[in-house]
Amino acid sequence: MLFAVAAVAGLTWWLGLYVIVRDPRERGPRRAGLGLLAYGLALATGQVRAATGDAVAGSATLQNTGAEALAAAETVLVYLPALLWTGAMLTLVPGSERLDRIWSRVLVPITLAGLGWLAVSGWGTEVSLAVRAVTGVLLLGPLAGVLVLLVRARPPRVGWLAAVATLFFGLGAALLLFPLLGPANLLAVLAVDVDMALLGVAIAMSSAFQAGEALWRDMLRSLLGAVVVMLASGGQVALAIVLGGPTPALAVLLFGVVAVAVAVQTLAGPVHRALDRIAFPGDPEIRRERAELHDSSEALPRREPGPPPMDEAEFTRLTRRALAGYGDLGKLSSSPLANLPVIDKRVTGDSPLERAAELRNLLLESIQRLKPRDGEFGTSEEWRFYNVLYFPYVRGLRPYRRGATRNGLTPEERQAFDWFLREVPERTLYNWQNTAAKLVADDLRTENWQ
Repeated sequence: MLFAVAAVAGLTWWLGLYVIVRDPRERGPRRAGLGLLAYGLALATGQVRAATGDAVAGSATLQNTGAEALAAAETVLVYLPALLWTGAMLTLVPGSERLDRIWSRVLVPITLAGLGWLAVSGWGTEVSLAVRAVTGVLLLGPLAGVLVLLVRARPPRVGWLAAVATLFFGLGAALLLFPLLGPANLLAVLAVDVDMALLGVAIAMSSAFQAGEALWRDMLRSLLGAVVVMLASGGQVALAIVLGGPTPALAVLLFGVVAVAVAVQTLAGPVHRALDRIAFPGDPEIRRERAELHDSSEALPRREPGPPPMDEAEFTRLTRRALAGYGDLGKLSSSPLANLPVIDKRVTGDSPLERAAELRNLLLESIQRLKPRDGEFGTSEEWRFYNVLYFPYVRGLRPYRRGATRNGLTPEERQAFDWFLREVPERTLYNWQNTAAKLVADDLRTENWQ
């Protein structure tokens, strides 16, 4: 059973990391990925607790101390995903910004306090029904509410999958909180893990749909890499366990090796960039070029073949995503807009980097056409849409970021920086960028299909 749980935990960690690294800037994938990582860690903690209990069966003091600490950690890790997945599912519901703020500012701290209370109290006869009831309401009540919202909203592509997975996940979590026949057993925990995997796939599908990218080829490639490194690394520890017998140290080593192997494989891009910063501290140009090449190769399996959709709303949404990734050639390489007919005429080959660079040039040309001709900078209504695209995306200005200063900015950028902070609330900036993205999308459509 130890080896089977190690394999399941490794796959759970892989899916969590994959969901996060696919779109780390979005709240939904981050929350979903953290939930999967926590649940995989709960599986590992349970197996280490079982191995520890067997190893110290002759010492009541050691058994009680180690088992209680691990049981407390397992309790929090098993139920924490329910909280995180409520937040992840909220991001699939249109118009849920207010509910999302309530989740992050009210529900999260209260539920964490409840989980801490449950962990300190322990699980068993000592735990009163009131403790479990309060924790259950905090975890399952919001999850049930999100399920209703999902059924009503029916988000594109993933609505029913997310709703069904949320339903079964909620039922499984309820059985873990209120077991009918004694403490929760391993099969129930593994069943909940299957539901979480379905939710992870739903979040990945939603992320791919929003970006206009392919999913299954990229996911299969990442999965194969994770399985290979798990077998190559964890298999050696498994062989030592078979030959020498299971011990708490070997159990910890098995899960640790599997976790590190999966993380290094799935997070290959961030790991390579971190190593480049160490190896080439004085060569930013080399680091930038290596990062672009790696991001471009990683984006290849995500590219959808053929020209982008001509539907106006879909084309505008893809243009908005491309503008948000203006400085990231990896993101632009996987954008369907890289297959625009005008790019086919401009590039000499089919290099993803060349297409991404040409798409960036197209976006810049469209943004420049929004610029009024009465100077280099202005704050009138005519300048509004140019400013909200050019300075944040092309020049990389981030006036609302915590700790942002005017140091190192050009005079023009300083004027824009002050204008944003003084006259443009962050929500207004977002709305203006949506309108400006529609103008850029119309310009691109006219240039490509006139």
